[in-house]
Amino acid sequence: MKLFSRRDFSATMGKGITATALLGGTSLACANSTKQDKKKLGIALVGLGSYSTYQLAPSLQDTEHCYLAGIVTGTPEKEKVWQDKYDIPSKNIYNYENFDTIAKNDAIDIVYVVLPNSMHADFSIRAAGAGKHVICEKPMAISVEECDAIIKACKEAGVKLSVGYRMQSDPYTKEVKKYVAEKTFGDVHFVSSDAGYISRGNPNQWRLNKKLSGGGALMNMGVYSIQTSIYGCGSNPSSVSAQEFSTRPEYFKETDETITAQFEFPTGAVAHMMTSHNANGNRLKSHCSKGWFELEPAHSYGPISGRTSNGNVISFPHKRQQALQMDDFAKHILLGTPNVAPGEMGKRDMIIVEAIYRSIAEGGKKQMLDLGNMGIVP
Repeated sequence: MKLFSRRDFSATMGKGITATALLGGTSLACANSTKQDKKKLGIALVGLGSYSTYQLAPSLQDTEHCYLAGIVTGTPEKEKVWQDKYDIPSKNIYNYENFDTIAKNDAIDIVYVVLPNSMHADFSIRAAGAGKHVICEKPMAISVEECDAIIKACKEAGVKLSVGYRMQSDPYTKEVKKYVAEKTFGDVHFVSSDAGYISRGNPNQWRLNKKLSGGGALMNMGVYSIQTSIYGCGSNPSSVSAQEFSTRPEYFKETDETITAQFEFPTGAVAHMMTSHNANGNRLKSHCSKGWFELEPAHSYGPISGRTSNGNVISFPHKRQQALQMDDFAKHILLGTPNVAPGEMGKRDMIIVEAIYRSIAEGGKKQMLDLGNMGIVP
């Protein structure tokens, strides 16, 4: 298994990938005690790009069972900015070279890997080796082989593993699952799921670099379409066929621009998904024997919005999905509650991703999926 190294990433960054702007603002010392609260778990964010900066770190100010305890960054100038803003002790600040010494730090319980996809396996395995519980941002890795390696490392180290599937903790997702399980609108016959946006940014960004990303839209937004197709139906698919489309080959030189796929399910239901880096999509709709239900927007940071065929509006108070997600994992560790996004779920989705790419390579040929033994509840 060849892993993409931090040195390779730094070299690529030097060729034109722009770094995320540094944080501003005042200190949040009151929100983060330097003395570990034994009722809360300390999280260290590995990688301080836009997702950590604008979603995870702010969300960790709203969590009840965990808090921002440390950071790992390859950009020295970010260290002081984050330290001042979040009152992070110097001993809890690491770089990519001394990362493994985090094993000696009892203030850090969980390592959240928020790096380019090709680096997920390396740092997740190293975090497990350091005796830390692991949250690996989605997609879990760039291959099923790497997913297996992460799962194996965590099991051997006796640590818990979760994938950064924020939507699994969102109340709208839970409501959809309830509709399906209780057959509120009858049996699900057809599911439609779209997840995409129009990319017009830096053509040298890591998401357009296949060596770093492992793929394009499918490895990014496509994971949401796969997930909503599954929980919008209530079972894992038994087969998939897929197609790829490109209208801007000069921009998407290495990675997929738009992909559509069709799933068949053991229940007899079918689903159609679309994912794109060149078309907007943010919807889930399940057509059932006695009506329908939909979410639109379905995958964004919120607020989400939903409605049903009986005229009801699906509505919940807005909470940061990332805060709910990280609290769910912390509760799993502290209280033994279910792991809503285990590593096996990330592996399942990567099995499907590989099958979609294989179908495209074979001209849309149907690929059979053997997911019955995965033990993953949709």
